Amino acid sequence: VRVAGGWVRDKLLGVESHDLDIALDDMTGQQFCDRVVPCLRKTDPPCSYKVIKSNPERSKHLETTKLEILGGELDVVNLRSETYSKDSRIPTSMKFGTPSEDAYRRDLTINSLFYNVAADKVEDFTGRGLCVKDLKLGKIRTPLPPLVTFLDDPLRVLRSIRFAARFNFELDEELECVASADSVKAAFETKITRERI
Repeated sequence: VRVAGGWVRDKLLGVESHDLDIALDDMTGQQFCDRVVPCLRKTDPPCSYKVIKSNPERSKHLETTKLEILGGELDVVNLRSETYSKDSRIPTSMKFGTPSEDAYRRDLTINSLFYNVAADKVEDFTGRGLCVKDLKLGKIRTPLPPLVTFLDDPLRVLRSIRFAARFNFELDEELECVASADSVKAAFETKITRERI
């Protein structure tokens, strides 16, 4: 069991966060909750969960299980790897993935960190040590080359800018250069509807 993404980033930055995403190695969120919730029924308030099915038409491409426990809510999903087509930002296929595959499919290095609950440690599966370093240096970078990341999902250009502004971080030079490339602009026109912006 790992806590993924934004919560880990925010804790390392000393920022309060209530956005808990749980990533599982070997089962779906529903399978996890099917096993855990019966053991936690006596909590106050009672523990429960609901499954939100994937719905690509509404940009919800991943089934998510929402676990309600002790008055809070956790999103529980499996680690995954994804494949994209040239004309959609929604993955064409998803399968169970390794922690490394899941980290590399994420938008930014600062969002690709995991907190391993059993080992009680932060994990950086990008293998480059960039995530914690980028947090300390205030850098916005992508785990993969920015062109690959932005062509898969051009909305990540806007997310990069948003996170840079939110944390007063600096955009990586290569990222900044690639963000204005003609191929990324074309992908924006092909893959993104105006409603998404």
